[in-house]
Amino acid sequence: MSQAAATVSIHALAGVPLVVPGDDLATILADALAASDLQLMACDIIVVAQKIVSKAEGRIVDLRTVTPSARAHALAEQTAKDPRLVELVLAESTEVIRARTGVLIVAHRLGFVLANAGIDQSNVGQDGGNEFVLLLPENPDRSATELRDAMRARTGVDVAVLVIDSIGRAWRNGTVGTTIGLSGLPGLLDLRGRPDLFGRELQTSELGFADEVAAAASLLMGQADEGTPFVLMRGLTYPDSGATAASLLRKPEMDLFR
Repeated sequence: MSQAAATVSIHALAGVPLVVPGDDLATILADALAASDLQLMACDIIVVAQKIVSKAEGRIVDLRTVTPSARAHALAEQTAKDPRLVELVLAESTEVIRARTGVLIVAHRLGFVLANAGIDQSNVGQDGGNEFVLLLPENPDRSATELRDAMRARTGVDVAVLVIDSIGRAWRNGTVGTTIGLSGLPGLLDLRGRPDLFGRELQTSELGFADEVAAAASLLMGQADEGTPFVLMRGLTYPDSGATAASLLRKPEMDLFR
């Protein structure tokens, strides 16, 4: 069962360069740890911004290469969005949940419900007339596992890895760091059956453990020009887990906001 130690520390790692397709994130992470005068320890959690994972994996598209479909043109008119962007959103999605001026909420093919299928233009270089956008990683759980395995091979230390993105919520304003890929820790912690302070047995409590870690790390990552896409969290204990980010997704039939 997870519990906080007397102190939980969160470190934004220094010295991370701009990531380009084909970069080895394990090498960049190792260099950032050295630049930050940190060494990995058991039960550390490495939190990685989705954006650098997508960049390293080449998930970059030039909008000039996209030909919108009739459906994309119709949705673009409804939402006041670029029809080329809408075409990519449709290609990455399984369902359009909501569409209105300025808003296009979809079910991503990975199961996440979010705006614009997570496609983003912020912190994506534009040059030579290119109009680049960045898609989510093809398989964020696999990305997390590969980085975890690579760091274990380098250091002999087994850590957990989260890939996170900033996602809005149906019932609250503002985006929050949210887990889209994980390896080595549970997404959910089931607290049902445990007693509260007065001995009452918890009946429904499930803790979104990975998302709480993601939100805390996101405070240091930032959303603009901070340039700190790796965060190390130390001081939490948790069971090793074969869970994936899918454990955090609510089944559509249980989703009251659809």
